[in-house]
Amino acid sequence: MPRTVYCQYLKRDAEGLDRPPYPGELGERIHAHISKEAWQLWLRHQTMLMNEYRLSPIEPKARKFLVEEMEKFLFQGGSEKPSGYVAPES
Repeated sequence: MPRTVYCQYLKRDAEGLDRPPYPGELGERIHAHISKEAWQLWLRHQTMLMNEYRLSPIEPKARKFLVEEMEKFLFQGGSEKPSGYVAPES
């Protein structure tokens, strides 16, 4: 039976993650308060940020930026899109 959490991003009960998706205290916080659906939304947003800003996940500065944006996105009401960003047409 799936685990249910009150997702702080979606503001409703939803299926929780199976395990912490990130190491440490932040990963535990995400596991306890973020749903699978919200985590997938973050992964899409993170991909967009990495592509638009041409970030490399091996660079410490880029990782720090992505962690800060992840906290904003999941717990503080959202992360801003890069200025001038135009979403691809579906």
